[in-house]
Amino acid sequence: MKLSSTAAAKPGSGSLALVGPGTIITMVLVAFSILGVLLLNSVSPVRFPTISPVKENTVVVNETIIPESKLEGVLRRASTEDKTVILATLNDAWIEPGSIFDLFLESFRIGNNTQKLTDHLVLVTWDSKAYNRCLALHPHCYQMETKGEGDYANDAFYMTPNYLHMMWRRTEFLSSVLQTGYSFVFTDLDIMWFRDPFQQFYKNTDFQIACDMFNGNPSDTRNLPNGGFLYVRSNPRTIDFYKLWLNSRAVYPTLNEQDVLNKIKTHRFVSQSNMTIRFLDTAYFGGFCQASKDFNKVCTMHANCCVGIDNKINDLKILLEDWRKYMGLSQEEKQNSHPSWSVPQSCSMTEQQQKEAGGRRRSLLLIWVGMGDRIGKFWRRTN
Repeated sequence: MKLSSTAAAKPGSGSLALVGPGTIITMVLVAFSILGVLLLNSVSPVRFPTISPVKENTVVVNETIIPESKLEGVLRRASTEDKTVILATLNDAWIEPGSIFDLFLESFRIGNNTQKLTDHLVLVTWDSKAYNRCLALHPHCYQMETKGEGDYANDAFYMTPNYLHMMWRRTEFLSSVLQTGYSFVFTDLDIMWFRDPFQQFYKNTDFQIACDMFNGNPSDTRNLPNGGFLYVRSNPRTIDFYKLWLNSRAVYPTLNEQDVLNKIKTHRFVSQSNMTIRFLDTAYFGGFCQASKDFNKVCTMHANCCVGIDNKINDLKILLEDWRKYMGLSQEEKQNSHPSWSVPQSCSMTEQQQKEAGGRRRSLLLIWVGMGDRIGKFWRRTN
């Protein structure tokens, strides 16, 4: 059916003559709906944000999505309110069932109010097998990038090239944690946690470290530190100190990171930057080198001065049993009794004694060689 020319020419009808009444009503309703939404958005503080998926490597801060590395994500989820985390490194040799890792976690369970601290514990693994097992046991795991340096899955013997690589890579990793703005407590796995150590840390101190031997003065650089337990606050001073530490490896290429720390702990940078260093009292942070003698004070005990993973496991099991017996005492018995550790046993010959024994053997060898030279010279002169 065609429209007549008369109908098309009626004044005022325009294009509305082409649509029916129902269509006109629908268009009017849609127009009013759009106008209503625009008015609401212009006068109301409520906004309807565009929803977009947040990737795993991003974080929302003040409604802004910013990039976040995988490491930063793990640290953020585990950190305390003041951006502090507890860090420990482990590989396949240390995470197998019945290994030191199980004893480490057990100490948190039987310690005095220490279980809650595992919420802030990040386990840093050296290899994929350890990482997968970590994920099955703990919520905060991170696999370290090892840059193809050596075999990190197996136990590394003291001062071997593989051991040195691991210790320096660990120091490099801790430096990167500071640079992300997180403070940390680093702990070796062969350290048993019996009390919350944060109660015994020094206030307003940049760098705190446990000792193999403590001389009673926390400020004395003649204390013998042990890099297996550190509390470091993230700030420009500690970030620069770690850079100095890492750069000093080139100056002392044959030393491990702990021996290099002993060299630089009196470096002029420390005094010029006003960086504060404190050495932790073995009364609270003891070990097999120098044990904490008071069960009512001890926070941690370290299987230091001990060589061999089997020796450590044996003595740490005994150590945990000593602690269980103490925890089974009444409050009055804890105050009045004076229990003592039953260890070391398998670790009875300390690492220091082994070093001294090795030094004596070298000295005897040099004496013997020297005597041989003198005897040879005497024989030539008399003949």
